[in-house]
Amino acid sequence: MRVHLEYGRNGLDVELPDRNVVGCLHYHPAEPLADPDRAVRQVLEHPTGAAPLAQLARGRRNACVVIADVTRPVPNRVLLPPILETLEAAGIPRREILILVATGMHRPNLGDELVEMVGRPIAENYRIENHHGPVREEHTYLGETSRGVPVWVDSRYVSADLKITTGLIEPHFMAGFSGGRKLICPGLAGLDTVRQWHGPAFLEHPNAKNGCLTDNPVHEENTAIGRMAGCDFIVNVVIDAQRRILRVVAGDMEAAFLEGVDFARGPVTASLPEPADIVVTTSAGYPLDATFYQTVKGMVTATPVVKRGGTIIIAASLSEGVGSHEFQQVIADNPTLDGFMNRLLHEDYFVMDQWQIEELAKARRHAKIKIVSDGLPAETLRRLYVEPAESVERAVADSLAEYGPEATIAVIPKGPYVLAELSQ
Repeated sequence: MRVHLEYGRNGLDVELPDRNVVGCLHYHPAEPLADPDRAVRQVLEHPTGAAPLAQLARGRRNACVVIADVTRPVPNRVLLPPILETLEAAGIPRREILILVATGMHRPNLGDELVEMVGRPIAENYRIENHHGPVREEHTYLGETSRGVPVWVDSRYVSADLKITTGLIEPHFMAGFSGGRKLICPGLAGLDTVRQWHGPAFLEHPNAKNGCLTDNPVHEENTAIGRMAGCDFIVNVVIDAQRRILRVVAGDMEAAFLEGVDFARGPVTASLPEPADIVVTTSAGYPLDATFYQTVKGMVTATPVVKRGGTIIIAASLSEGVGSHEFQQVIADNPTLDGFMNRLLHEDYFVMDQWQIEELAKARRHAKIKIVSDGLPAETLRRLYVEPAESVERAVADSLAEYGPEATIAVIPKGPYVLAELSQ
């Protein structure tokens, strides 16, 4: 069978043996909004758990509107114009509106990339700045959470008179779902906060996983941090496989987010009756598969539907390489995943971005990982704790030779955007 995988900007078509494929896990059909602009304006006027945005904005001196960075395909060109128009109509001068990019610990988004994210009219007519997570001086200390996490949040956000966050609700391999509180932590959090929140005390918890909010300490903690920082209003969307808007929610940081999650579970959840020997997946194409760092998400989210000892084959463009300097440093310092985990759990060891190696270790403890990419040479991929493969077809053939001609194959063309699980 011929399958189109999300890969880079254009995708990748692969041929898989029909007799072995037991399931293709994809979005369930859902009708996209006929008029997304109208839908956004309606939820701004009739939000969940909060007053209308226009009412909240009246009398405010200034506003901070937070957007996700380039790694999230948020339809900012649809969301931002109604929000910005509402703020200005309520009396907040354009010069007093800051659009703040919630980069977390990622690199800044600048120039043409920023234009691609928000559109030229907004890029040229509004003040847009990036969060710089490692720079402590740009953060305000708000105290500690009940779990002892120090809370440092971008001072520009903390000092804003009106705080608004936007975002995308999709499955997330640590926090259950993205969106809502995640724009604040890790989006606007300082390194001292993320170091603790992304530490093994949180990530090794069995409920710190895709699609899970119940008793998930990662979700509970960044919700608490979001409360400490404050958030007047959120605007979040759920999108389909073609990145068309299915639903817009707005209002209270928690109530509107949970409303969006309840809706999102329907289209994004796909299941198999039992795990497969081989899972062919992706990191959902550009922008999420631009680096190996982000591609780890596709590996981890495939583990629930692959047999222990099976193989995950992931196609990712890796057009921007491995990831940050710090991420590469963790890899250079730790030739093996077992050695890394031993240091992490038993030593006072910390390097920024180490949490992604910890997540990779979860996937590797469960299955072999083969990666298909034209972005990095095979010798580099071998140093990343994975096996390089020249093509998806070659990786599948090698795995069938290992497991036998009756081995089963599951396919997840959209990778981490699909909540892959076993039937109950």
